Amino acid sequence: MTNNPRILVTGANGKLGRLVVASLLKKVPAAQISGLVRKSEAAAELGTLGISTPMGDYSDTAALDKAMDGIDHVLLISGSEVGKRIPQHTNVIEAAKRAGVKRIAYTSIVHCDTSPLGLADEHRGTEAALKASGLPYVLLRNSWYTENYLGNVAMDVERGVIIGCSGNGRISAATRADYAEAGAIAMTTAEDIGGRIYELAGDEAFTMAQFTEELSRQAGKTVVYQDMSPEDYKAALVAAGLPEFVGALLANSSAGAATDALFDDGKQLSTLIGRPTTPLSRSIATALKK
Repeated sequence: MTNNPRILVTGANGKLGRLVVASLLKKVPAAQISGLVRKSEAAAELGTLGISTPMGDYSDTAALDKAMDGIDHVLLISGSEVGKRIPQHTNVIEAAKRAGVKRIAYTSIVHCDTSPLGLADEHRGTEAALKASGLPYVLLRNSWYTENYLGNVAMDVERGVIIGCSGNGRISAATRADYAEAGAIAMTTAEDIGGRIYELAGDEAFTMAQFTEELSRQAGKTVVYQDMSPEDYKAALVAAGLPEFVGALLANSSAGAATDALFDDGKQLSTLIGRPTTPLSRSIATALKK
């Protein structure tokens, strides 16, 4: 395998990308790391860490070719533009192929090949493009981020209720930092992991009722989970001000969770990163302190 590989992290200024860069800096010199960013202010900020910060987005093929120059390993972090991701991701894959990269890893979704989630469609398309590329690829199939449930935790405690349509589905969430560590390892390991598929998830699954029980315990105030139909949940999200398509997407994901679509008990994430994943109780405690 390549010694001292030059590594490119796409979406390096995103919430996951920044954590990947931070993890990489603990493993390899900054001179080996490049972070693809879309804005000059992000390039300037990440540049203070000593890493290279080429600018461009997933639709700019010329910028992608430039960013790939001299790169050995690429971490393709899935884009945020739902509906456009297959062609955008394919642009990155084709640029990596032209550059002759020796490893490309992609942040997919857990059990992508069988997942009922609407979000999985574009991940399946990207996985197909990777397999067709002929490049040595690694699939990092991430389950949900614990942070998905903690963004409005203070408001949730104040209201005393969290709504959704996840029923009693088990959710094997892990923190972004846990998944970022996995991404950094995939970029730096000397092991030949080409063709490897990792189903990455938290060690301990929870239902939404269990989530609110733990939140109640730590907040010292009762918070309950109110389950509803996917249609009613979507309507509630739209009524709260979310765009129609976002409400539909969130309702679809929550309904998918009810079927255990976000559950995995293989503990491949903790095995890969060499430590237990971050417990839900710790994540909630951290969120409540903010």
